Amino acid sequence: MPYQPDGVWNVVYSSQKWAVATGEDRYRRGIYTYTRRTSPYPSMIAFDAGSREVCLVSRVRTNTPLQALVMLNDPVYVEAAQALGRKMAAAGGRDPRKKATYGFRAALSRSPKKAELDRVVKAYKDELTRFGGDAKAAEAMATQPIGPLPEGLEAAEAAAWSTVANVLLNLDEFVTRR
Repeated sequence: MPYQPDGVWNVVYSSQKWAVATGEDRYRRGIYTYTRRTSPYPSMIAFDAGSREVCLVSRVRTNTPLQALVMLNDPVYVEAAQALGRKMAAAGGRDPRKKATYGFRAALSRSPKKAELDRVVKAYKDELTRFGGDAKAAEAMATQPIGPLPEGLEAAEAAAWSTVANVLLNLDEFVTRR
């Protein structure tokens, strides 16, 4: 039972409430997400899941702006980006190019091209400058919903890498298997 917007699971015929999973269950694969026919999980709807009224041999594939908004803002995906961002921050010593290369390899299973790497490093530097000037926003992006920062990692750096990771995880190359 991953994060879900409040009120989505309100059911007329039942007093059941959606309780976000904790521990290891929180990170189980999406195939195990609890769902109801009358109130399906919103992220699955955005990504073309079937209605479960009939069996589907295959799903229609789409790529819509709504899916991009889900990937950029849903707490499930933001938390995944924060986790990748923290790994990127820990990789490669102090060299942002090595950290960005680690993120590319982790997300896309390939090394970035020079132009891609340049853009990602520039995005990191821009975000680091932005979060460096707004400690409250940096703390929120670095810790919500994932939790407290690891020892020695500054909020602005974690937030900047989380934002870069969010971009990598929102690339069509990551989202769509061809």
